[in-house]
Amino acid sequence: MLFWHVPAPNEALLISGSKRQAQDTQFRIVTGHGSFVMPVKQKARMLSLALREAEIAEDCVTQQGIRLTVRAVTVFKVGDDHLSIANAARRFLAEQARMEELVGRIFAGHLRSIIGGLTVEQIIRERDRVAQEVKAGSHTEMEKLGIVVDALQIQEIEDATGYITNLAAPHAAAVASQARIAQARADQEAAQREQEAAALKAQYERDTAIKRAGFVAETEQANAAASQAGPLAQARATQEVIEEQTQLARRQADLAAQRLEAEVRRPADAEAYKQRTLAEAQRDRAKFEAEGDAYRRTTLATAEAQAVRVQADGAAYAERTTADAQAAANNARAESLRGGAQELIAANRVVENLPALVDAAARGLAGANLTVLNGSEGLAQVATGIVGQGLAIFDALKQVTPRGGEVARPDASKGEGEPG
Repeated sequence: MLFWHVPAPNEALLISGSKRQAQDTQFRIVTGHGSFVMPVKQKARMLSLALREAEIAEDCVTQQGIRLTVRAVTVFKVGDDHLSIANAARRFLAEQARMEELVGRIFAGHLRSIIGGLTVEQIIRERDRVAQEVKAGSHTEMEKLGIVVDALQIQEIEDATGYITNLAAPHAAAVASQARIAQARADQEAAQREQEAAALKAQYERDTAIKRAGFVAETEQANAAASQAGPLAQARATQEVIEEQTQLARRQADLAAQRLEAEVRRPADAEAYKQRTLAEAQRDRAKFEAEGDAYRRTTLATAEAQAVRVQADGAAYAERTTADAQAAANNARAESLRGGAQELIAANRVVENLPALVDAAARGLAGANLTVLNGSEGLAQVATGIVGQGLAIFDALKQVTPRGGEVARPDASKGEGEPG
């Protein structure tokens, strides 16, 4: 329709001359739908709400006094609310084409102010911070203009004095050095890989040659084996025959050895055992006989020594008894002489000869080949018997002698049972 106006989605329709006003604006704002515009009485204009872009290229001086050329870009648009549209319409409706330039100048002023308080290093490292501070600093002004800033980005920082280049020189040199080292390592690795590849290739060629030679040798060996199969079979058959003959000879030798063992060796061993046993028995018998003879001689020597000692004891006892008898006879003789008895004189004669008799008896005993069973005690009993016979003769003579002429009797009690 001729008087019906419809704004585009990114446009705002501004109708002036109408009594219907929104808030404190002197015109009506229509977005998203159409509106009737009365001719002659009302006037309609379109304000673009599209996204706009403004490039900024501003010479700035840092806190260090270094001059930089900063290039930035900002993206903005007129706000969608009626207040922003009204503020933008009042300022840019007639100069919408210069909106980017005007907004760029505003951002350039804030950019110079922000960069003047920073160093080059801070600007380089903290570009987002610079952009945020510029946006924050221009927020009030943009709000008054009805503009909403979507993005502000610093694109490039140029240094006409070479400060940034010198600042990056050490790092660039280190990076270049690392790059050269990396390149050298890469070249070394490449050379090493090439050497390994060459070695693997040589090894492969060598293995191939060895395998080829092995195949040739196996082929020749198979051919030789095929040509020698007949003689080998004949040789193996001959070897088997020889082995069988060897086993037969070994079995015959074993049989002969068993026969020799049974017929010769075992009887010989039995005979040798017999002879050895007889010799040992004869040796033991001779040994026992020698020991018996030695024991007999020792016993006889002991008995002879005891006999000699008994004879000595008997002789001593006889001498003592004879001395006692002699003393008694002497006393009797003296008594008889004092009494004048002839019988006593005769008796004294007997008594005087009594020691000689006893001594003769003792000598006879000593010279006799007698075995005295009870030793010196038995010999003393024999001597005592002889003395007792003498005393009996003496007592017989005394009985025929008068009382006044009694012959003194020797004291035989001293010698009884006490041979010395």
